[in-house]
Amino acid sequence: MSMKSDNALRLLIVDDRVEDAEALVSGLRNAGIAVRPVRAASADELSAALAGPADLVLAALSSQALPFAEAVQLVTGCGKDLPVVAIADQLDEAQYDAALTVGARAVAVRHRPQQVLSQVQNEWADLDARRAQRRLESRVRETERRCDALIESSRDPIAYIHEGMHIRANAAYLEMFGYEDFEDIEGMSLLDMVAPQHVEGFKQLLKSMAKGDAPPPRYELEARDLEGNAFPASMEFTQAQYEGEACLQVVFRRQEFDPELAQELEELRKRDQVTGLLNRPTFLRSLEDAVDDAGQNNGQHGLLMLEPDHYHRLLQEIGLESADALLASIGQRLQALLQQDDLGGRAIAARFSEHTLAVLLRDSDYAATCALAERILAAFSADVFQIGARSSVITPSIGGVQIGEKIASVSQVLARATQGMESSSGVGGNRFEIFDPAAVDRAEEEHVQAWVARLRDALDNDRFVLHYQPIINLQGDTGATYEALMRLDPGDGQLIAPTSFLQIAEDHALLGEIDRAVLGQAITAIGQRIASNRPTTLLVKVSQAALDDPGLAEFVGQQLQAHGVPGEYLVLQLPEAKVFTHLKATQAFADAIGRFDCRLSLEQFGMGLDSFQLLAHLKPNLLKVDRSFIEDLPRSADNQARVREIANRARELGIRTIAEHVQDAASMSILFSSGVDYVQGYFLATPGPAMNYDFE
Repeated sequence: MSMKSDNALRLLIVDDRVEDAEALVSGLRNAGIAVRPVRAASADELSAALAGPADLVLAALSSQALPFAEAVQLVTGCGKDLPVVAIADQLDEAQYDAALTVGARAVAVRHRPQQVLSQVQNEWADLDARRAQRRLESRVRETERRCDALIESSRDPIAYIHEGMHIRANAAYLEMFGYEDFEDIEGMSLLDMVAPQHVEGFKQLLKSMAKGDAPPPRYELEARDLEGNAFPASMEFTQAQYEGEACLQVVFRRQEFDPELAQELEELRKRDQVTGLLNRPTFLRSLEDAVDDAGQNNGQHGLLMLEPDHYHRLLQEIGLESADALLASIGQRLQALLQQDDLGGRAIAARFSEHTLAVLLRDSDYAATCALAERILAAFSADVFQIGARSSVITPSIGGVQIGEKIASVSQVLARATQGMESSSGVGGNRFEIFDPAAVDRAEEEHVQAWVARLRDALDNDRFVLHYQPIINLQGDTGATYEALMRLDPGDGQLIAPTSFLQIAEDHALLGEIDRAVLGQAITAIGQRIASNRPTTLLVKVSQAALDDPGLAEFVGQQLQAHGVPGEYLVLQLPEAKVFTHLKATQAFADAIGRFDCRLSLEQFGMGLDSFQLLAHLKPNLLKVDRSFIEDLPRSADNQARVREIANRARELGIRTIAEHVQDAASMSILFSSGVDYVQGYFLATPGPAMNYDFE
C-alpha cells in the first residue's frame, strides 16, 4: 500500500497560516507517514502545484486567501484523480454537507490529529487502489493483446469454445483440420471435429463441463478433418475468457506416437528434475485454479512456502557440488509427508525457485494449513537428512497464506507467503508464519512478539553491530569522518537493517536501550581509533526516545570519559520532523550534550514547509540534506535549486551541510558547485564493518 514508510505522500495543503499547515504535516509524520508537502495560499500557487506530482489535497474550510470551493474547483479542473480532504476548525452538520457537496471526499477536524490521520490514510489507500486498478486494466489489455499474438503464433492447435461453438482458433488449429480461414469454422460445433463413433461420449463430456464439472486433464479420441479423414488426437481443456466472455480453451493435438509414452513425457514435463516435485509453471497453474476457486466459489485453500534455514552456511559446510543432493533430500521428505493417507491427495508440492519449495493444500481451512506447517517442521526435525555421502540437521522457515475470497489474487498470495517465510527466517527460523485475512490481528501479534523477544535477546547479548560509511569533505579537509549505521546480527551471518524493527522497538519502549547500546559501541570505536593515532569523527543516529531520557547525556559523558574520547568527535543525529515537534526537548538535549562538547546534526533536512524556521530556535553543527533531493539530482532543476539554497543559507549561519545517498559522478559535480561541505553515498564507498577509507 502507499502508506509504506519508504513511499512519501505528496501532499498539497491549502491553508492561510504556515504554522497550521506545518502542524498538519507534523501530525502525519509523527504517525510514521513520510510527507513531501507543498503549501498553496493562492489560486496561482495551487495551479502551479497541481502541475506537478501530487497524491492528496488538504484544504482548510476557513481559508480566506483561497476559498474552499475555489480550491476544489481548481483541483477538479486539473484533470487528475486527487482526493480533497476538508479541514475544519470545528464541524457542524451543515458544514459537513456543504463540504461534501462542493467535492470533498472526506472532512476532518483540525484539532483531532487521529481523525485527520485516519481520513488521510483512507483516501490515500483508496487512491492507491484506483491507480493500481488502472494499471491492472492497462496490463490486462496489453496481456490480452500479447496472449492473442502468442496463441496465433503457437504451433499447438488452439481453439476457444463457447456453448459448444468455435469463437476463436489459431492458424495451427485451422491447418490441422484443413481450413484456410477462421470464418470457415466460426460458429461451427466442436462436435463436427470429432469422428462419429466418439460423438456421443464427447457430447456427454461437454454437458458435464457445462454443469461445472472439472474437465479431465487429457481426453483421447479420433478427430475428423475437412475431408472426413480420421486421425488419433488428444484434447486438453482449460477454463478461459475471450473478449470478456467465459469460454473453454481447447488444445487439440494429433497423436503421432504411443499414447502411454506421450503421457510419460507429459508427466516429465511437469516435474523438477532435481527434487522430483512439480516445477514452477505447473504449480502456478494449480495455484491459479485455487485462487480462482476462492474468488468465484468462496473456496478455502492453503499455500505454504519454505526454505532451509541458513542455506548458504549449509552449502559452505557440505560444498556447492552437493546443493542438488540437499534439495533432493528435502524434496523426498516433503513428498513422503504429503502422500500420507489423511491428506487424501489434496496436497501438492513444487520447487518454486532455487532453494524455495511450495505446498498447496486444497480445501483447507486456517487450522488445517497451520497443522500441515507444524507437521512439516516436525518431519524436518525428526531425523538427520542424508545428503549424498554427508548428513545434516535441517530446519525450515515457513511462510503461508490462507487463500480465500479476501485475498483472491495470485500476486497477493505469493507476496504474503514470501513475506511470512522471510519474517520466520528473520526471527531465527524453524517456525512458521501464516497470514489469514480473517485473523490479521492474531498473526500480526505473533510476529510482533517474536520480534520483541529477538530485540530483547539482542540487547542482552550485544547483537547490535555497527557498520561505517565514510563522509568526505569537499573543501579539502582530510580528517576521518564516518556515519555509524546500526545493524542487528541474529547470528546467522545475515545482518538485519533497522527499518525491519524500529517501529516495533518504539511501540515496546526499547528505543532508549538501543540508543545506549549503539552509543556505547560508537564511543568505544572512537576511543580505539584515537589510541591507534587515527582520530575519527562519528555521526550516530539517536531516536526520539533520546529526547525523553534525562540520563542519556550523562551516560554519553561517562562513556566519553571512560574511553578517553573528546566530545567533539561524537555527532548525534536527529531527524528534522522529530525536532520540529519536540523543539524544547531538542534544545535541552543539545545543551546537555554540549556540556561534553558533543555536536548535533539534523538529518532529513529540507522536507518541512519552512525548514529554516527551526534554525531561528536551534543551531545544529550539521545539516544533512534529505536524500530525496539527491536521488534525481542531475535531472531535476528544482532539486538542484533546493540543495543550493540549503547550502548557501546554512553557510550564512555557520552550519555545515552533508549530502547523502550520492550515487553518480554527475551528482558529485553538482554538489561541489552548490557549496555543500560533505558528501556520502554508495558512489564513494559502501558501509562496512571496518573504517578503512583513505581520506588522503
